[in-house]
This record gives sequence, structure tokens and C-alpha cells, in this order.
Amino acid sequence: MAPEGEAPQEDAPVSERPAGRVGVVLVSHSKAVAESTAALAKALFGAGDPAPVAPAGGLPDGGVGTSAELVRRAVARVDEGAGAVVLCDMGSAVLTVKELLDAGELGDTRIADAPFVEGAVAAVVTASAGGDLAAVLAATDDARTYRKL
Repeated sequence: MAPEGEAPQEDAPVSERPAGRVGVVLVSHSKAVAESTAALAKALFGAGDPAPVAPAGGLPDGGVGTSAELVRRAVARVDEGAGAVVLCDMGSAVLTVKELLDAGELGDTRIADAPFVEGAVAAVVTASAGGDLAAVLAATDDARTYRKL
């Protein structure tokens, strides 16, 4: 009860930080491939502010390989509260991300079963347009069916 002469205080509603857009992480054995694919996907989005995209390519020393630490950092950079989609080039990139997901180290993150470049473009465009995690994953899934002939 409030002291005499003071209005009772109500508990202020707890406002949750609104979730931003879905983030995209590109995991490649090559730093150059991850960075150039990220740049291409953002450029193909066109005008406006693209969703957060982070490359996680190569090893910390610049060599060819996959680094769990670089993946963790990339996911943390793109996390706006709406989840993240990770695209991998092959082999140990996929295994590394699966291990991190199984260990619960990447929060609300999903791995996309999609071609690297086409999937990256689909993910970035869909996330940039405000698509939720399910929509971004569906877009990457559709990228597997893109025909060239």
C-alpha cells in the first residue's frame, strides 16, 4: 500500500526489445569466398538496408578451413533477436555448425540445406524484406531448385 498522499504504484509493464531481422551467416573454408558471397548477396538486395550478414570463412590465421570460434562470433554479430540462418559450403563447415547447434551454442540459429551462393542471396533478400526465420529457410530451400537451363 502506498503511503498517505501518494498514488499507488503499478508495476510497469516489462517491454521486450522488439526482434529485428533474421541474420545470415556464411560459413566457407575460404575467407575470400565467404566475404565475396556476403558482398554479392547484399549487392543483389539492391537499395535499402540489408539484413545483417556475416562471413565466417577460413581459419583465424587466414588459412583454409573452418573455425568454430569464427562461426560463434559471426552468429553473435548478426543476432537481432529474430534468429539466424547459416549457410555452409561443404564438409567440415557443415559438421562444425552442426556440432555448435547440437551443443546449444548458437541460440535460435538454423542451418540451411541450400547451395551456398544462391541460398545466400535468397536468405539475405528474404531477411532484408522482413521475412521471419521460417520464411528465410523456405527461401533457401527454394534456391535448391533454381534451374539454369
